[in-house]
Amino acid sequence: MADIEPPKPRKNLGRKRGVQQAPRVLSVESKARASAKRVLKTQEKKIQKASVDLHYAKKKKEQILKTDNALKGKDSAVLTKDEVEQLPPNVQEHVEDNIIFQPNEGPQTEFLAASEREVFYGGARGGGKSYAMLIDPLRYCDKGNHRALLIRRSMPELRDMINHSQRLYGQAFPGAKWREQEKEWRFPSGARIEFGYAENLTDVLRYQGQSYTWIGIDELPQYPTPEIYNFLRSSLRSVDPDIPVFMRATGNPGNVGSQWVKEMFVDPAEPNSAFDVNINTIVGNKSITRRFIPAKLQDNPYLMQTDDYLIMLSSLPEVQRKQFLEGDWGAFENSAFPEFSIPTHVVEPFNIPRSWLRFRTCDWGYSSAACVLWLAMDFDNNFWVYREYYTKRVTADIFAKQVLEREQDEYIRYGILDSSTWSRRGDAGPSIAETMIREGCKWRPSDRSPRSRVAGKLELHKLLSKDENTGQPKLKIFSNCINLIRTLPMLPIDRNNPEDVDTHAEDHAYDALRYGVMSRSVHPKSYEANRYTEKEKFKPSDRVFGY
Repeated sequence: MADIEPPKPRKNLGRKRGVQQAPRVLSVESKARASAKRVLKTQEKKIQKASVDLHYAKKKKEQILKTDNALKGKDSAVLTKDEVEQLPPNVQEHVEDNIIFQPNEGPQTEFLAASEREVFYGGARGGGKSYAMLIDPLRYCDKGNHRALLIRRSMPELRDMINHSQRLYGQAFPGAKWREQEKEWRFPSGARIEFGYAENLTDVLRYQGQSYTWIGIDELPQYPTPEIYNFLRSSLRSVDPDIPVFMRATGNPGNVGSQWVKEMFVDPAEPNSAFDVNINTIVGNKSITRRFIPAKLQDNPYLMQTDDYLIMLSSLPEVQRKQFLEGDWGAFENSAFPEFSIPTHVVEPFNIPRSWLRFRTCDWGYSSAACVLWLAMDFDNNFWVYREYYTKRVTADIFAKQVLEREQDEYIRYGILDSSTWSRRGDAGPSIAETMIREGCKWRPSDRSPRSRVAGKLELHKLLSKDENTGQPKLKIFSNCINLIRTLPMLPIDRNNPEDVDTHAEDHAYDALRYGVMSRSVHPKSYEANRYTEKEKFKPSDRVFGY
């Protein structure tokens, strides 16, 4: 019987009797767990990539189907540049061969892509503005709540745009129908584009109570005031959060409303720069964004294929050439002061030397504007307009206090005020001038002699013209006198009296300036210097008759 080997004793793992071994816990970040985690992340990335690839594949398929339906006339034929670039190269080539409208590079493209609430696209003739205005309302015609209104001033002008729309809209949106009686396009989605005209406020009342998500006015400067533009803005609203509201306008300088359009869109910021207009509302201060996009003939490659139109515009008189060819909003036809030029006559403000003579001059108004100009005269008797105050609906007593506040710590030699303010209003009571003088704001009346207006205008012509010796004008204006700079170049000549300006224009700053330059101002020191300077005396050939 073989010997049975006794069982080997188990190794003592360091345990001792009566001693409890500490439990061992596997770490969460053990090698196995870390390996599993890496595998899981890799799988998640693959799934995500597959999901993204699938999304782009579906999107590309949808885009190809949309393009194919557009080419077959079954769907909207309006495609963005990004949508076309996402197509396969062979499809892109086919699309390029079938494009009936593509915006020109530059301002026309910027106008159609603009996101600002209000945009004015204007300048030279032939820049493609009206065509861009026809295309812009199509951007949301695939949405049923989109409703657009395109306005011209008269029906004949409107008919031309309707004819162009009939060559475009039916191809852009197959199934779109023109309704002649309503002057309206209706699209398969339910969207509508209405064509209308408004020559005056009576015409524009037809649109009162209507709501539009897009409103466009072609040739906006044809309107003499902003009343119609502001009235139509009140109809701009949307109940669909996916459809923003837009106000669009185009036009050329040289029309009757060029000045107010210039002030609203051109002057506030550099061209192509968006700017905010702060609005005080019942829920606090809000703002709307505006933008001016300048247009030039060179922007239109179709008109620049030959030189015919360019030569024609270049042959126009100087003012019209600047307006129609260069798109110059500062060029005014029949301007009373063609000598005025901002680079020549406007300077940046500087500290006026205390030794210069200073005085003020004022054209008073309550319902119409009141303007005060502060002028300084140097030792060479040059005029420097260094401050202005332009306001309305302020009573004479308060106006006097506001004038005095603006000239604290200054020695103002005298003030010139419109002499009509000395006439009494009624049987008793102080005149406007007396009311101001009682407040300590002293004035003397302006010249009201016959033909004083004509004489003042001629004096301004002389001061604005360049001196033969110095090559500089005798009148300079600080750039902070914005209303004088704004209104002086646009003052028209009176049609009934070519020697005077049109008194129906905004001539308040001009009248104040005219009073000032006709006040016979001479710097005392220059007068004294001239008095004692030896000059060749005039010797009459005949002492009896003096000649």
